[in-house]
Amino acid sequence: MLILSGQFANKKVISLRTGQEVAYLVGPIINPSNLKIEGFRVTDSKSKESLILLTQDIRQYDLSGIFINDHSDLSEEVDLVRIKDLLNMNFILIGKNVETASASKIGKVVDYAFDNTSMFIAKLFVSKPLFKSLNGASLTVHRDQIVNITPNKVVIEDLLSKVPAAAVNVAS
Repeated sequence: MLILSGQFANKKVISLRTGQEVAYLVGPIINPSNLKIEGFRVTDSKSKESLILLTQDIRQYDLSGIFINDHSDLSEEVDLVRIKDLLNMNFILIGKNVETASASKIGKVVDYAFDNTSMFIAKLFVSKPLFKSLNGASLTVHRDQIVNITPNKVVIEDLLSKVPAAAVNVAS
């Protein structure tokens, strides 16, 4: 099932063992090389300490929050050596500029949808600048259309690159 990223803003992290809220989500940890959500930054409900919840420790998603086995599933950043570089990168997808491979500016990422089973980001939702939005709505970009991701932008295929020439020139 695809889930919008905005649906998880400030969601509770709930322990299945105690039924209590143990933390709340702050933001995702996204690997820009494959657009996989590796985990979430969370804040401990009691100590207000910043911790990490790895996606492999999530047992269930619900409208009320994310369920894990216990508070012990939350880790301190220094304990996660395997994803240390990814944590230091602090990659944020929302707000990234989007442009085509031919350097045509499209807009900015305003939201994304991810598969809650694989945790891969499946679609990007891009808002167009005001002067371009007058002739159309926002743009949805599938992950297969992404060519490259840099620290500053997301590069996608040229928008008409896969449309047959006959389909483009219908008015002739």
